[in-house]
Formats: sequence, structure tokens, C-alpha cells
Amino acid sequence: MRWLLLALLPLSLALSGCTSGNYDLMETASIPPRFADKDPQDFGAKTPNLHAVHGIDVSKWNGDVDWGKVKQSGVSFVFIKATEGKDMVDPKFDEYWKKAAAAGLAHAPYHFYYFCSTADEQADWFIRNVPKASMHLPPVLDVEWNHTSKTCKYQPSPLTVRTEMQRFMDRIEAYYGKRPIIYTSVDFHRDNLVGEFKDYHFWVRAVAQHPQEIYSDRRWAFWQYTSTGVVPGIKGDTDINVFAGTQKNWKSWVAAVSKQ
Repeated sequence: MRWLLLALLPLSLALSGCTSGNYDLMETASIPPRFADKDPQDFGAKTPNLHAVHGIDVSKWNGDVDWGKVKQSGVSFVFIKATEGKDMVDPKFDEYWKKAAAAGLAHAPYHFYYFCSTADEQADWFIRNVPKASMHLPPVLDVEWNHTSKTCKYQPSPLTVRTEMQRFMDRIEAYYGKRPIIYTSVDFHRDNLVGEFKDYHFWVRAVAQHPQEIYSDRRWAFWQYTSTGVVPGIKGDTDINVFAGTQKNWKSWVAAVSKQ
């Protein structure tokens, strides 16, 4: 089944490899942004505004959210922080996923990986705190170096990183029946993930350059292009993302993964 689901995104993943030449017939400068941005970046011909499907990711720091306004603004999906490490639950998780679901938004929980705990400890914690009912889209494993952590400065070897990731994702997939999505940042990807996990969907952070320019040979399904977005219904800065494919690709993929 997981190979079937991966096959549903060939067109959308192909879009992540486009070059500016693909848009020669389009006046990209005339394409209006979907959302305001307090610190907009110029991505040139590869602007995220070309993409039809936009979404957000949220945690407790986003505070109270008017999910009806979020949906009406054009947001199609939301990734919601659920857990971190082996002993932290985002206090807004339960509220967010229930209200996002009620608003008709495609949604998925994500786990922030903590390299000073084992993969099994973190998988146990995620499973204990994230109900299957909250799992509309596949779960997300968020792996990045946390340079500001006061409790964990450990940066394991690339082999250890990949082994731990695989163990965590295998546990989560076995329990929820959905192959996880991997979220990562430029430096973490460069240090650990180049050429790896090719049969997983990737959600990449790239807020100054297009992913094609900074992720070596990586095909991506989701692109986080700003952390300073303005989304109706949310006070303060908001992370905004795009899906790689068309609206049709999106509907087909969501229909498939939500039935698992």
C-alpha cells in the first residue's frame, strides 16, 4: 500500500525539479501572493505563489486560532505539533486537531525529535499521546539540529541519525498504518540525509532560496517558504507551506492517505 501512495504523487514531485525555464510563458511577477508576509523573499520565477495548494504549521506559540477564518483564507492543510522527545506534549495539540478537523482542514500531527532520547522512547510517547483519530494526513517526523536547546547538545553521527529515524518511523507506521513524512532543514539535510530515504515524502524548509537550489537532488512534496506569514484567524507570524502538485494531485493524495 505504501508504494501505491508514493506513486500517487509523481506529477507533484516532478514539479519540485522545475527550472525557471519552465515558467518562461508566465508573468510570474504578476501572480499575487496568497498571503501577506512581514518579511517576503524574492524567489524569482520559482515563486511559491505558483502553487495552488497552501497550508500552515502550528504549535502552542500560535495561541488562540479562529479555524473558520483560517479555512476561509485559503489554507488547505495544517501540520500540528503534537509531541517532543519522550515527555513533552504541545498543550494546544488536542484543541488544534479537533477544531481544524471541524473546520474541514486536512491535518496531521508532527513529532519534534530529541536526540538525547531513544527512538523507542519517543515512539512510545507519540503513540501514547496522539490518537489515531487525529491522523488524517500521515504523521510527520521533524528532524533538525536544535542549536538553542538547553538540555541536549548531542549531535550523533549521520549513521546513528538515520538508524534512529528509521526505527521511529517504522514504529509509527506500524501503529498508525501511514508512512510518515520527513520534515527537515537545510543544515540537517546536508549533514545527514542527502541521498537517503528516497521512498519517503519530504517537507523541506527553505525561506530564502528555492529548495531546488539548496537541497541536493531532493524531491519534495511540501515546502515551508516563510515563517513570517500573515494568516487571517491567527495572531502573529505564521509558517506557510505549499504542496508540490496541482489541486487535482492534492485531492487524489488526500483521498488515498485519509482512507488508510
